[in-house]
Amino acid sequence: MKTAFIFLSVLVLIYWVTAKIINHHSRTKLPNPLAAPIIAAVVVFSLMFITMVPAQTCGVVITPAGVMKKSYPTGWHIILPWYTIEKMDKTVQVYTCARVATEGQIGSAQTTTIWAPTVDGIKMGFDISASWSIDPEMAWWIYDNVSEQDGGNSGRFYWLEENVIKAKLKSALALTVSKYNPIEVYSNQRQNIQDEVFEKMKKDIAQYHLLLNQIDIREVYYNEAYENAINAKKLEEQRVLTLIEITKQKREQEIQAAIDKNIAIQQAEGEAEALRIKGQSISNNPRIVDLEWIAKWNGVLPTYMLGSNQSIMLGLSK
Repeated sequence: MKTAFIFLSVLVLIYWVTAKIINHHSRTKLPNPLAAPIIAAVVVFSLMFITMVPAQTCGVVITPAGVMKKSYPTGWHIILPWYTIEKMDKTVQVYTCARVATEGQIGSAQTTTIWAPTVDGIKMGFDISASWSIDPEMAWWIYDNVSEQDGGNSGRFYWLEENVIKAKLKSALALTVSKYNPIEVYSNQRQNIQDEVFEKMKKDIAQYHLLLNQIDIREVYYNEAYENAINAKKLEEQRVLTLIEITKQKREQEIQAAIDKNIAIQQAEGEAEALRIKGQSISNNPRIVDLEWIAKWNGVLPTYMLGSNQSIMLGLSK
């Protein structure tokens, strides 16, 4: 829009010059040539008071007396022409601490994994990201109090990441992790740790007029020595469990063998007792054999029978 006003002013000036030349050398007169420079002057003077703050930024006005304690949102604003307006990025920035270089939007202020001690004194590593932005309404304070270093807004954001975001992130993570043991940190308490770090860091950076949008714990590591010790312990536990299982199986086999043996002994003792009782009964009453024979006889006589002297066979009809 500002460009359109400038273009219009240029056209008005061209018209005024053209009208002056034509009216001086020709009988044909162009209307109101004197009004053109007045219109152009008014347009140009008006444009001097209009300033646009682009999208995704907020404006900070610098006056001869210093930084104005007010921030201007995106849009058109009337600013005195002898004031300067600086643009501050209000979009979300991501500061990442990880083993490998990852995304970092402003200043590429990335660092390695953050190590924090647990309640047992065991250090654990964290790949973690903090999403943050400036408070648009307090952009003037940040501009007035935070060094640019490299002469631009990127240097100001780099300073904030290195001296505020990084420091407060490490502090909040260390204080939070110190309340948990390594197993809790690695497994079921990760979400709680992430939430606690977010709440603490949010309060810590508020004094710098920064907003915390999100904390993401992306990965958790044991230190190398501790991880080796855990792996060795797991292998030993697995070996012990295997031995216990083998011993348990052998014990069960021994118990089953003893049960089978007792059953066999009891059966043998029962059969022996039955035979003893039966023998005693026969001894006391020989006629009991005849009774058993009769009980087992099917009622059919044999076809042949030996005589008493076992030399004559007699045939008996059915």
